[in-house]
Amino acid sequence: MPAFASSRSRDTSWSASAPSLSTALDRVALVVATGFGAGYSPIAPGTAGSALTVLILWIVPFSRAGLLLFLVAVIIAGTWAAHRAERSFGTKDPGAIVIDEVAGMTLTVAPFALTPAVLLVGFVLFRIFDMVDDLIAGLYALLVIVIGRAVFAWP
Repeated sequence: MPAFASSRSRDTSWSASAPSLSTALDRVALVVATGFGAGYSPIAPGTAGSALTVLILWIVPFSRAGLLLFLVAVIIAGTWAAHRAERSFGTKDPGAIVIDEVAGMTLTVAPFALTPAVLLVGFVLFRIFDMVDDLIAGLYALLVIVIGRAVFAWP
């Protein structure tokens, strides 16, 4: 930088204010991981992510191969995005990350013709089983605590 250039012009130059690649990738990861923002829903973000998926699957005329390619892309990009978004949120498995709902909902209906009936039944069953998954995890944790207390007097 020339000796006569002020520090103010240096600090306001394009190169000093340009977002870093890391910041841009973090933003992309957040958009993908939150299902284009569906995960920011104040009520039932997982359901919002599943509903967004139903809408996409209804609107986009996927071929069978296209749907499978979409599912693989969601799994690969979603895994990357979810891990990166967790670091951005600073917490493990934040509720705003709903890309797993997008993948799970897509997998639920992938073998079938995407009719309104299949999408509706798939949506309802997926949401029920997603809740059951949390209940099963709670049951397993309960059993470990019960066994830990009985065998080791822990915790």
